[in-house]
Amino acid sequence: MEQSPMKRVFLRIAYDGTNYCGWQMQDNGITVEEIVNKHLSTLLQEPIAVIGASRTDSGVHALGNVAVFDTHTRIPSDKISFALNQRLPEDIRVQESKEVATDFHPRRCNSRKTYEYKILNRRFAMPTERLYSHFVYLPLDLEKMRQAAMYLVGEHDFKSFCSSRSQVENTVRTIYSLNLSKEDDMIKIRICGNGFLYNMVRIIVGTLMKVGLKVYPPEHVREILEAKDRNAAGPKAAACGLTLIKLEYEGMDYEIKELLFTDNFCAL
Repeated sequence: MEQSPMKRVFLRIAYDGTNYCGWQMQDNGITVEEIVNKHLSTLLQEPIAVIGASRTDSGVHALGNVAVFDTHTRIPSDKISFALNQRLPEDIRVQESKEVATDFHPRRCNSRKTYEYKILNRRFAMPTERLYSHFVYLPLDLEKMRQAAMYLVGEHDFKSFCSSRSQVENTVRTIYSLNLSKEDDMIKIRICGNGFLYNMVRIIVGTLMKVGLKVYPPEHVREILEAKDRNAAGPKAAACGLTLIKLEYEGMDYEIKELLFTDNFCAL
């Protein structure tokens, strides 16, 4: 039988990152990418290696990470999501599959990423929130955190907010919006940008928490930016509070449906 022509398939993937060593394949533990590759290869009966958009860390969750792969399968692209979900573990689910241009690359196309970090700020921890938020028992000053966040919006060199293990040369990024809200005891930090450095969101959150605890005044965040030194910023916040909400690509009719969060997305 003649082989079908190669096509590129786009996947939007949601996962609970609790049991995984992040997205990207590695030697020291099971990753989301590894599981997706394994089940796609079995389903399509050909070796598959997906290209992911965001290499989320161990314990980080996603409502809409993006990956693409090339295949000769005759299965319609929009049906792959249904077939794959029957094989995937319950903590990983494909939300959408569709064919895209063969030159579409999820890390090389212009995009906007939106993350959300949740902080449970109350006297005692709540067991049901322990996997999806970071617990802080000391009261956080939300207004001071908002003031500090204003210094981070716009185009800046975020070298101070990048893990020292990163090998990236260009540390300039643009943050389009950085919004903080609170409902009952839960603080949500929603950040939208054109890209993020290694551990950048978690270091920003850790720094804002220092402001909220009144260790730093809000204006100190400007000094941290100017220092271009990781040692100047606050600690890296725990992974469990972070969720990749959505990725949007220039020229693509693509948007994540809000399933778990009701506050507004960043202005686009």
